[in-house]
This record gives sequence, C-alpha cells and structure tokens, in this order.
Amino acid sequence: MSLNKSLLFAALGLLATFGLSQAERVHYDNYRLYKATSENEEQLAVLKELEGSSDSIIFLDGVHLVGADVQMVVAPHKVPDVLEILGKAEIKYELQSKDFQKSLDEIDEKVAPKGRAGSEYNWGQYYELDDTYAWMQSLAKQNPKIVTLIEGGKTYQGRSILGLKISKSGSEKPGIFIEAGIHAREWIAPAAATFIVNQLLTSNVDSIKQLADNYNWYVFPHANPDGYVYTHTKDRLWRKTRTPYGSCFGADPNRNWGFHWNEVGASDSACSDTYAGPKAFSEIETLSLSNYIASIKDKIQLYVSLHAYSQYLLYPYGHTKSLPDNVKDFQQVFNAAISAVSQRYNTKYTGGNIYDAIYPAAGASVDWAYGTQGVRMAFCYELRPSSNSYATGFKLPASQIIPASEELLDSITAMVSQVEKLGYFK
Repeated sequence: MSLNKSLLFAALGLLATFGLSQAERVHYDNYRLYKATSENEEQLAVLKELEGSSDSIIFLDGVHLVGADVQMVVAPHKVPDVLEILGKAEIKYELQSKDFQKSLDEIDEKVAPKGRAGSEYNWGQYYELDDTYAWMQSLAKQNPKIVTLIEGGKTYQGRSILGLKISKSGSEKPGIFIEAGIHAREWIAPAAATFIVNQLLTSNVDSIKQLADNYNWYVFPHANPDGYVYTHTKDRLWRKTRTPYGSCFGADPNRNWGFHWNEVGASDSACSDTYAGPKAFSEIETLSLSNYIASIKDKIQLYVSLHAYSQYLLYPYGHTKSLPDNVKDFQQVFNAAISAVSQRYNTKYTGGNIYDAIYPAAGASVDWAYGTQGVRMAFCYELRPSSNSYATGFKLPASQIIPASEELLDSITAMVSQVEKLGYFK
C-alpha cells in the first residue's frame, strides 16, 4: 500500500472515530451535583468566574444574586479543583448527588419512538422535533380553514421554526402569541404548548371553546429547534442554541433579544449557559423570530412565554427593579392567573416582576415584546416542577405532562379573561 493511501485510510479512520464520538450521548456517570450559596459579593464573583470556566462544570442555575442557591454539576476530575476554590473563598456548599446520571435516570420521561406520531400523537409521552412538526403539518392539512402552518424563523443548522395560527372564523380578532422551548432542555414547555393547540381545536369545554372562537392564536412550540434536537441526540441538559463560538457552542436565546441586551444577568463567556451572544440578535433564531413577531405586532395583545421550572408566573422587567407603567394591571392579571392554576391540583405558583421574583435577566423575549413591540401584556410561565426539585427539575416525568398542561390552560383562561376586562384586547 502506498504512503498516500495509508495516510488516507488513517485519516478516514480518525474521521470515523471523530464521527462516532460526536454521535455518542453525553452521560453524567459519577458527576457530582453540588448546591453552593454565596454570602457576599466577593463569593458571588468567585461563582461567576467558575461558571463558564470549563465545560466540565455545568451550572443549572444562573449566578446572579447573593444568598441564592446555585446548583452545579461537576465532572469527577474537576471535583478537587472546584472544592479547593469553594474552600478558599469560604463558600458554603452541600453535596446533592454522588452520581448525577443515576439521579437523572430515576425520572421516566418516556419519549415516543421516532417517526410514529401521526394520529397517535398524545400527551402521555414526549416527542422529538420531527414528530411534533409532522403533527403540526397534519393539523393544517386536516383543518385548512382554521389552522395555518407558519414559518416564523430559521435556525443556525437550517431548520424551520414552525408555528400554527389558529383562527376559527378567519376574521381579524385579538391575538395571543405563545412561544415555548426557547431553552432546549425544558421539555415540558413545548409539550404544554402542543396540548393547548389540541385543546383549542378539540375541546367541548365552554371556556376553552370561547378562547378558540374569540381570539387568534399564534403558537410556536419550539423556538430553539437545534437545541431541542441536541437534547434528544447528545446532551439532555443542553440549554442554548448550537452556533459555534470558538471551542464552545451556543448562546442563551433568552438573553439575546434586543432590549437592554447584556446589561445584567447574562454572561460574556461563550462557555456559559447564560452567554448573551456577541451582540443582540446574534442568533438567527431570535433575529428571525423577532422579525416575524414585528410583522404581526399590531395583531398581538398578549404574549406568553413558556419555560421550566420552579412554578413561577413572571412579568417585566428583567433588566431593572423599575416596574412597568401598567404594573397594577399586571398584578391584577397575575393574581387571577395564579389563583386559577391551583384550582385543579392545588399546585402553588408564585412570582411577580422578573428582576425581583427570580433574578436579574436582561435580553428576554417577554421584555422585548413589551418594551419594543407595544404588546402591553407579556408574561412568562416557569412550569412544573417546583423550585425544590433539585437535580432533576428539567426532567419532568411524562405522567405529569397532562396535569401540568391542564392547570396551565386553566391559568391562561383566567389570564385572558382579566386582560379582556382591562380592555387590552380592544
């Protein structure tokens, strides 16, 4: 065999090995889960520096506030370094799990076999992106006078950001926009969005029929398709987009919107889960979807963003303690919505303005819709489970999809009623 051929086969072998390694799924065997709490600004700065310093240290919470617990998943070889840093800074920490993968495996998410959605699509299991898109396309074909398939944007990897417009009469009516799945690992958010779509089309409950008859709905279950696919094929805990930035990948698409971008609550490190990106709307996902929203902004009066987890209902702002000029109306709607969410299963939600209720976070879609597009009612739900669900909060059992979605729709029904009473739909 010639030298050139030998080199060629060696190169092919390396490529094959590389391709295999790229296809392998990330596992967290023997990774430690720690909870750490800063007590002053100096300790907070140490945690911020640690966040994004290595892809072997994964923060499950944003590092924003003194006194707030943060969870971090640490690879076995990084444990001594992390504990030394925490010890020198006198940061209190607690071991939550010695084997993070085992903690994850204890949750039964139940993913439907790929390519078998069709008429069997249901909410007893989670679905991969292509199956949900196939179901959405089938709804448009089956209900051509009611359902319109929309391409609201594109992704870095060339996928479509698909949504559905649901309009029972076809006439111009007040509009409600639902965006879900912008953080890839929050699987319950797109599942709940598709549940709402199904209920609007099939429910015989009077209150839901009124929602379908009296409003135009724009529903986008997957605002971050590339990231969602990656959570199924590679890393269940992936949050960001998949745009390459040096040796790291992705920006946080809910810190990338062009309203007070990167002022607070985001990171400049491309390895961080809260990386704001190199500039506002650097991500094609947020740029293209924002352009679509801007094109219909006069048709939208209520914007709802679905996330997980912690059971919060939030409203602007995330970049400042200052409150919206119509904060009394926000509070009235908030009170009705969190009261309704507890009626069916006694699930308790809390919340308020983003900055005070959870943490400072600039560049979110809700703030952008309210602050730049004239959508005077904009809310963010953080769905089940509660904030006490350490380690496995992003993995909600499939058995909870329906109850979580039912109580969400109860809440949105009450929300829409209050927004109507306050005159925002006129």
